[in-house]
Amino acid sequence: MIRVALPQHLRTLAGVDREVFLDVQERPTQRSVLDALESSYPVLCGTIRDYETGERRAFIRFFACGRDISLDPADEPLPDEVASGAEAFRVVGAMAGG
Repeated sequence: MIRVALPQHLRTLAGVDREVFLDVQERPTQRSVLDALESSYPVLCGTIRDYETGERRAFIRFFACGRDISLDPADEPLPDEVASGAEAFRVVGAMAGG
């Protein structure tokens, strides 16, 4: 089971608690986790990744084991701690402004 921690606005939209648990059959990657998340919670489609390109939205970041993996290749395997469920795959809404 993969644990995914979502920011408050996405938890509210999906109607879930702090973390969601997903069953990802193959070795988890950013892409497979996000595919499973959007499959389980269709209301999140287009909020984390662009509908057309599938690319991460500009103000969304991904973290695994305390490391920003937002710019890592989408098909790179996630760390063992995330794959085992010991650590959460974190989706974070970045802040901007001036």
